[in-house]
Amino acid sequence: MIAVVPIRDGVLPAGGLETIAECGGRAVVVGSSTDAAATTLGGHGVDISVLEIGDFAPGRWAAVLAEVLRDEARIVLPASPDGRDLAARLAAALDVELLAGAIFVSESQVDLARFGGLVIETVHPSGAFVATLQPGVRGVEPADLAATIAPRVIAAPDHAPVADATVVGVLPPDAATMDLAESPRIIAGGAGLETQEKFGELAELAAALDASMGATRVVTDRGWVGHERQIGTTGVVVDPALYIAFGISGAVQHTSGLGQPQHIISVNTDPHCPMMQLADVAIVSDANATVSELLARMGRDG
Repeated sequence: MIAVVPIRDGVLPAGGLETIAECGGRAVVVGSSTDAAATTLGGHGVDISVLEIGDFAPGRWAAVLAEVLRDEARIVLPASPDGRDLAARLAAALDVELLAGAIFVSESQVDLARFGGLVIETVHPSGAFVATLQPGVRGVEPADLAATIAPRVIAAPDHAPVADATVVGVLPPDAATMDLAESPRIIAGGAGLETQEKFGELAELAAALDASMGATRVVTDRGWVGHERQIGTTGVVVDPALYIAFGISGAVQHTSGLGQPQHIISVNTDPHCPMMQLADVAIVSDANATVSELLARMGRDG
């Protein structure tokens, strides 16, 4: 298997290292400022190639990669926004199957998350395929510095012009709508928040703090918050720098999806619940009243 990691201005996308690890360290780093991106892969890859082909243009990139990877039967990309765009076009250019939303990829088996992660579908591809790997699910092994090698440079082959997307501009991410897997700050609520309206306040608080709003499964099962905001093994696996939990007890299904936040703050009436034990700062208080008080102190109605 070989990983294809799309690069903009030398920055690895979410899930880039995980995708390389899933492919045993074989990867093509493609895009702009690929040399800069390759320097961050020291010890994570054993067979790295760089393909410098300029700014993001999924149609053009797919046409070039189709020539470079024509003999590769199993290609894996991170399920980042650019990875998802590129994967579909690359599968079409190679005329192979696209397996989107994988949580495990091997040469003979691919496990796909379906229905928001509630169902795992296992497929056994009989031919070549392109797959996308969900960020934050696999994890990354420690870097093996002994395996560090200099990347090989691939010359971009000529190709016929293709219809392509036009990048009008790149906007900074909106914390309220960005993928939780990529959010650096998350404010989440659990069963301790008593009403759907309280989650409206939590979303307002998150927006005021330039953070993303998340929730536990019991909340999304009630229909109070969309499933895409669910954090945990059956939702989104996250890894923020800051995680603030309001009324979350800390069931293992939730905490196992937290990654390794640099800082955790927990607000709960139970000082002995698992989330309070994980927290750097544990505040024994009613989460509902705390959310309202924080909004009031910031001049919001709450």
